[in-house]
Amino acid sequence: MAEGFDVDAMINRFRERAAAVRDRPLPPLEGTARREYMQRAQVDYQDFAMLGDAEGSLEDGILVLKVDLRPPEPQDQA
Repeated sequence: MAEGFDVDAMINRFRERAAAVRDRPLPPLEGTARREYMQRAQVDYQDFAMLGDAEGSLEDGILVLKVDLRPPEPQDQA
């Protein structure tokens, strides 16, 4: 499976999925169903966006994704 596998294309698909989740309209739900839908959408977006930001490579047939979860370094406020 590693032959011909395009890591960058896979990462791009995750970026597209994140955008689709972010931009999809809210269906007509009320109460608990609405809250659950919105929570699920937030988790889906977070997961897809995180993988969409990954640096990927194939190393000896193993897919390696690096995601930097460190907080951004503060900007100097001069």
